[in-house]
Amino acid sequence: MTSLNRRFAMKALAAAATLASVHGAANARTANGQAPRILIVVSSHDRKGKDLVAGFWFPELTHPAKVFAEAGIAFDIASPQGGMPPFDGFDLKDEGNSWFWIQPTLRNQLAHSLKLANVDPTRYDAVMLVGGHGPMWDFARNSRLHTVVRSVYERGGIVSAVCHGPAGLLGLKLSDGTPLIAGRKLTAFTNEEEVSRQYDKLIPFELETALRAENAAFEEALIFQSRVVVDGRLITGQNPASAKPFGEAVVAALKALPA
Repeated sequence: MTSLNRRFAMKALAAAATLASVHGAANARTANGQAPRILIVVSSHDRKGKDLVAGFWFPELTHPAKVFAEAGIAFDIASPQGGMPPFDGFDLKDEGNSWFWIQPTLRNQLAHSLKLANVDPTRYDAVMLVGGHGPMWDFARNSRLHTVVRSVYERGGIVSAVCHGPAGLLGLKLSDGTPLIAGRKLTAFTNEEEVSRQYDKLIPFELETALRAENAAFEEALIFQSRVVVDGRLITGQNPASAKPFGEAVVAALKALPA
């Protein structure tokens, strides 16, 4: 066997082992004795500015997904429009991205993302809103997304969002009319981070400002440094650097759900 073939075979075996972990997630259990399942939601919005890709940020999907798979937790992927969602940040030198991309089952799952309108939220113990700039358009004030998040949260599940994903929490009220994020500790991509890349000129609003305006207790790390904030069953990550520890926090919260 040549060196190239040997490396390919090793990758294939690793991929098979990881897929077995994903599909064997029924063996994992939350504290209530049920097999946990996470709904990952990515954006369908493809443009920011005149000709720049928006969509979701690829590592903010793949790094948490890898953490979930390694913990034996199954996940589905959904998007507002369903089908193949647009994405940015695709780099196969990134460990999480390459882990995801070499697995045909995961690529197929992404290419056929569930249409959000067809999702049954009662199937899920957690919902995760992936960042990238697309959510600034199609997560914000999205009534169907709010319905899914509200259902998961009110049944005792975990609500999580990373980077620009918290745009999906804006204006979200629980069944009793209580705003989900008012007075809650959270984080997201900061105004300073937007300005540093001149993204502030492309987005429809500043996410940090909007979250603060809804009385969220916004927390942040230094620019582009990892920051994860856990406030009960609400978990948020600041930026791409936060993606893996954010995923780890979601797994820890799922395992801690009360019986």
